[in-house]
Amino acid sequence: MRTKVLIADDSISVARQITQMLESFGGYDVIGHAKNGAEAVRLFKTVNPEIVLMDILMPIMDGIQALRTIIRLDPYAKVVMISSMGGVSKKVEEAVRLGALNIISKPLEPEKFRTILEKALIQK
Repeated sequence: MRTKVLIADDSISVARQITQMLESFGGYDVIGHAKNGAEAVRLFKTVNPEIVLMDILMPIMDGIQALRTIIRLDPYAKVVMISSMGGVSKKVEEAVRLGALNIISKPLEPEKFRTILEKALIQK
């Protein structure tokens, strides 16, 4: 059975990179790509992903606001945040506090990314 993934990132090149990595891992289907947090929430409601990979910094509604809304809609939602901020920032701490299962730092390293994804899928 394939895992349904929603990608939320305003960078088309990052979304493409994530999609290519998921295809190389096998077993994942990207069922949507949101370019901002508001679109991520809308798609979350309509495509019913098993996991959301969401950038923290996005226009219109950032990843933290979108995470807060998605967890309110579904307390068991599996969301992994993607951060270009590196290290521990207030936004990263807030994402974990709000219910993000993990944080992946850019640039994405395929093996680290795969491990975080696999662990997230068995959490909760």
